[in-house]
Parts: sequence; structure tokens; C-alpha cells
Amino acid sequence: MFGNAGDGKSTLAKKLAEATGLPLCPVDKIQFRPGGPVPHEVYLTAHAALMEQESWIIDGFGCVETAWQRFAEADTLVHVDLPLATHHWWVTKRLVQGLVRTPEGWPEGGPIWRSTFSSYRVLWLCHHRLTPRYRQLVLDMAVSKQVHHLCSPREIAFFVREIQSRPHGLWDHSRNGRH
Repeated sequence: MFGNAGDGKSTLAKKLAEATGLPLCPVDKIQFRPGGPVPHEVYLTAHAALMEQESWIIDGFGCVETAWQRFAEADTLVHVDLPLATHHWWVTKRLVQGLVRTPEGWPEGGPIWRSTFSSYRVLWLCHHRLTPRYRQLVLDMAVSKQVHHLCSPREIAFFVREIQSRPHGLWDHSRNGRH
């Protein structure tokens, strides 16, 4: 599960985990604690342990190195690729909702204000630097992995309905089960 900030990945990942029975592993929960990020080495150790699990649905970015490790290990890739304006709106919506409850996939007591302003700063950079790489990754990996490129809220909703309508979710549990 990957894409720009504020694109609904955490909500989608939760729905995927519920539909498939695969464990949900939000990167933010191993990368951040109340008050801020853990030391990078602590994150890398926790991420390595996560990668050793037999199956997972991973939501979040972490860092370039670990994101690309996950892309290589996963048997299924889900790229959420929404218009930049949608990202801005959904980051703002997450901020407002975060004032009342912890956003999906975030650790309790996470730094909502700091994280939101950080998201605003990275939206444009990600859209112009990482998103083209993500799109190429989707094209390159489509020959060897199951790939889903979701480009609108409507496509996300359809994808969720499709997953929920299948008896064992979207993925065959006899496969690796890494998403």
C-alpha cells in the first residue's frame, strides 16, 4: 500500500486487512511514538522484524530504503494515486478529525499538528518526485506481481467492494500474502 500523504491508505489498508484476514502493520506505529519519531536504527530493526513475518499488509512510507524493500518483497502492490488537490483536502480533513480522535494508522497521542504541516510540505515534493517513480514501479511490477493502481475515490470504493465480495478477500492465502 503506497502513495502520497493523505490519500486514504490507512483506511483502505484497514478494510483490506478486515476482508482478507491478513495482519495490518502500519509503519507509523513502529516509526513514531507519542511525541515524535523513534531513532532511525530502532525503526530499521522493527521494520526488519516486520519483513520476516509470513504475511502482512503494510501501510505507510517509513523511508525510501524500507519502502523499496517492501515493494520487492510484496506479492501485491496497491498504489493510491489521487490528484494533488484531493491529497490537500484529505490531509486537512484528517487534521480536523484528528482533533477529536486519533487518525487511522497513527499511534495514540501522535503529533497531529506537526505531522499535518509536515504532510503539507511533502505533498508537492512527493507528487513531483516520488509519484512518477511509483507509476513506473507499477508498470514494471505488473508482469511479476498483482498490481492495483487506484486513481480516484470512486476506484478506491469499487476496489473495497470487490475485496469485500470475495469469500477470502482479494488474495489467495496459499500465496505469500505480502501487500
